[in-house]
Amino acid sequence: MPTPQYGQPRYRVIADELRERIETGAIPPGALLPAESVLTAEFRVARGTVRKAIAVLRDDGFAATEHGRGTYASPQMQNPPDKPEASQREIPADARLAKLFQVEIGTTLIEREKVIRRGEHVEAVVRAYHVCNASP
Repeated sequence: MPTPQYGQPRYRVIADELRERIETGAIPPGALLPAESVLTAEFRVARGTVRKAIAVLRDDGFAATEHGRGTYASPQMQNPPDKPEASQREIPADARLAKLFQVEIGTTLIEREKVIRRGEHVEAVVRAYHVCNASP
């Protein structure tokens, strides 16, 4: 078991250890990461802590999870995504959004947009909408 790192959340320590294993080839690209049960026993933590660590690896481009198959070391690990660009703005609900949120057309919504890049290449654009709860 790795030595505890004081001042860091436990899931970060686990993510760093797994990232190092991937970078050094101990877990080669495309190989399955150890099962959650194996990692919980190795690091002596709860399953939720292991899941947070794996989520960090996915967010950083070091792992990919396939439902029902497991989590694999990502072959793109040499080129992790850049820090996402985030923005937020107020927009009026169009017909589609009004129907989804069950509000009137024109109701103010908050649109949060995150652009994920690898260098100059845009890998993903994620938009989330929330009903604005502004007081009258």
